[in-house]
Amino acid sequence: MMFDLPTIWAGLLAVAIFIYVILDGFDLGIGLVFPFLETDKCRDVAMNSVAPVWDGNETWLVLGGGGLLAAFPLAYAVVLPALYAPFIVMILALVFRGVAFEYRWRDKAHEKTWDKSFFFGSLLATFSQGIVLGAFVQGIEVEGRAYGGGWWDWLTPFSMMCGVALTAGYALLGSTWLVMKTEGILREKAYRISKITAVATLAFMGIVSLWTPFLSPEIAERWFTFPRLLFVLPVPTLVFILAGVLAFGLLKRRDNLPFFTTIGIFLLCFIGLGIGITPYIVPRAITIAEAAAPDKSLMFMLVGALILLPMILAYTAYSYWVFRGKVDPEAGYH
Repeated sequence: MMFDLPTIWAGLLAVAIFIYVILDGFDLGIGLVFPFLETDKCRDVAMNSVAPVWDGNETWLVLGGGGLLAAFPLAYAVVLPALYAPFIVMILALVFRGVAFEYRWRDKAHEKTWDKSFFFGSLLATFSQGIVLGAFVQGIEVEGRAYGGGWWDWLTPFSMMCGVALTAGYALLGSTWLVMKTEGILREKAYRISKITAVATLAFMGIVSLWTPFLSPEIAERWFTFPRLLFVLPVPTLVFILAGVLAFGLLKRRDNLPFFTTIGIFLLCFIGLGIGITPYIVPRAITIAEAAAPDKSLMFMLVGALILLPMILAYTAYSYWVFRGKVDPEAGYH
C-alpha cells in the first residue's frame, strides 16, 4: 500500500476531535459562564452569539465517534466499555442542554429553570469530557483484545483533575468568545470573567502537565529523555509565550486576540498529548496499526471522507463568515 492508511485515519480523527473541542468548547463555555451574566438581556445576547452555529459544532463529535468505530474497531471495543459511564453522562447532558437551549425561548414562564438546565448540562458535559480525557491518558487496562478493568476504573484523582482543568479551559473559550462577539456591559463582564478563567486554565494545565509524567515510567521517559525531549520542550515554551499574548490581549482589550490565542493554547496541549501517546491509539496498550480496520475498508472510507470533509469544512466556514462580527443586541435568531 502506497499510503499508511491507519496513520492517515488517525490524523483525520485527531483533527475532527480537535475541531470539536474548539467549536463545541466555546459554546459549552457560554453555558458555563451563563450564571455569572447578571441580566436577562446579557444572557439573551450570549445565547444569540452561538445560536446560528451550535448545532453544527457537534457534527465533529459524531465524526470522531463514528470514525473511531469504522477505522479502529478494536480501539472502539476497548475504550467504550472502559468509559461507558462518563460517555453516557456526557451524551445525556448534551441532549438536555440542547433542549434547554430551545425551550428557553419558547417557554418564558420557566425561563429561569431552563437557564439552570443550560448551565448544568454544559457543566456535566464538559466535566465528563475531561474525565474521559484523564482516564484515557492514565491508561486503560487491556487483556488480550478486550477491556480488562472494572466499572469504576475511570474515576481517579487524575481524571477528576482533568475534568476541572477542561471546565476552566472551556469557560475561557466561552468568555473570550463573548469578548470577541459582544459589546457594552456584556463585553465588560466577559473581560472580567476571561481574566479569572485564564488564570485558572493555566494553573490547572500546569498541575495536569506536572502530574502526567508520574502516571507511567513510559510517559516520563518520553518527556524527559534525549532526544525525545527536543520534541517536547517547544510545547511548554510556546504555551508560556501564548500565555503572555493572552494576558496582553486581555489587558490591552484587543477583542479578537484572546479567543484565537486560547485556541493556540488548546492546540499546543493537543500536540503535547499526541507526542505523549504516539504510536498508540489506546495509550501503552494498543497501537494505531494493531487497532486499524483492513486497508480496503480504510481506503473505501477515505474516498468518502475526502468528498464529505471539504463540504463540511466549507459550510462550517461559510456559516461563521455569514455571522461574523459583533452580535446585534436587538436582533435574534429565534
